[in-house]
Amino acid sequence: MRFFPNGLGWRWIPVLAAGWLCGVLRADWPQFMGPTRDGVVAGKIPAGGWLTTPEPLWKLEVGRGFSGPVVVGDRAILHHRQGNEEVLEAVDRETGRRIWKAVQPTAYEDDFGFDDGPRATPMVQDGVVYAFGAEGRLTAVRLSDGSTVWSRPLGRELKAAKGFFGIAPSPLWISGRVVVQLGGSDGAGVVALDPVTGRELWRATSDEAGYASPVVAKVAGRERVVIFNREGVRVLDPEEGRVLGEVPWRARMQASVNGATPLAGGDGVLVTTSYGVGANWLVWAPDGSLRSKWSNDESLSAHFVTPVRRGAQVYGFHGRQEQGAEIRCVDLETGKVRWESPRLGTGSLLIWGDQLLALLESGEWLVAKAGTDGWKELFRHQVLGQGTRAVPAFDGGILFARDKSRWVAMRLAKDPKPE
Repeated sequence: MRFFPNGLGWRWIPVLAAGWLCGVLRADWPQFMGPTRDGVVAGKIPAGGWLTTPEPLWKLEVGRGFSGPVVVGDRAILHHRQGNEEVLEAVDRETGRRIWKAVQPTAYEDDFGFDDGPRATPMVQDGVVYAFGAEGRLTAVRLSDGSTVWSRPLGRELKAAKGFFGIAPSPLWISGRVVVQLGGSDGAGVVALDPVTGRELWRATSDEAGYASPVVAKVAGRERVVIFNREGVRVLDPEEGRVLGEVPWRARMQASVNGATPLAGGDGVLVTTSYGVGANWLVWAPDGSLRSKWSNDESLSAHFVTPVRRGAQVYGFHGRQEQGAEIRCVDLETGKVRWESPRLGTGSLLIWGDQLLALLESGEWLVAKAGTDGWKELFRHQVLGQGTRAVPAFDGGILFARDKSRWVAMRLAKDPKPE
């Protein structure tokens, strides 16, 4: 790996621990789907609300991929592909000034000619950035200067299946371990690594990976790794990798994927997919296993977009991407559809207080009411181009997002202040 420090002597401040930077409360956006990995934006919407006119901060030309940006302290980070290299790049969050970049070689080719860049969103933990490439290379670099901590071509080492669209699940931090959903052979479907050395700590399952990312659920005071892979749901012990529960959930047809990351909490796990399968609300039994409360293909059939939750309601894109999806509000306990939006295409969903934030595949930023009494669109702005699929970061009122060739930062709301 090569790295290029900026030489400015910039020093990272752990904002999450300190809570303040220049009088603004920020929670950081250190991983896929945000601080709590469920699309929930921290803090309350400020009294001033959204800006009437978005304020562009910067725009950069970047390479290919569907990896979303992450933000920690004053740094925004993106994993993308340029030529035959996967590039991990850090810039100043306010100005877009490049601070460092670290590269790894790649020979990944998409069998459908779709996109050959990285799919997984990086994760930042304890001053280290973990990036997972389309071929299954996991690399750890220092947030301060991009220098290498370690790098392992796990896909090649553990003989991971390429699947339809390469390796996509984002890495997860739990119990002092870095967990990746790899889909390797010899029981290496899921692998946990030592964050300091990259040494393997455990491996579990022989399932193909799919495209959903692993998440954490806290059940009866104990953390669990929840996986939604090619075959269905698997619940793992983070210390040893033991499989504690499993629920098959996939389409019978071979040409199908499980792409939406599960919503996991102390009351249950919601999984949803397309191809005539739909959604399954799984609740925790007293013994720690999962049982289905309801399942059908009528409530929520998400092709690949992860839904979000507010209390007893779930909001998600329903329908296939190529057919034009809609956003639905679904009662979690019953599966009843409360309302549906007009057809919007697909996109990414976040939630901030009582408002839904959607970055559509069309490049439009849309805000709507997250309630139960009908679809209420508040406004929308064109912020990027067609083909926008990467999950954005939203921190301190600033949207960090990318499409096929551009990475932008745009202030859309006034900075949330502490109460």
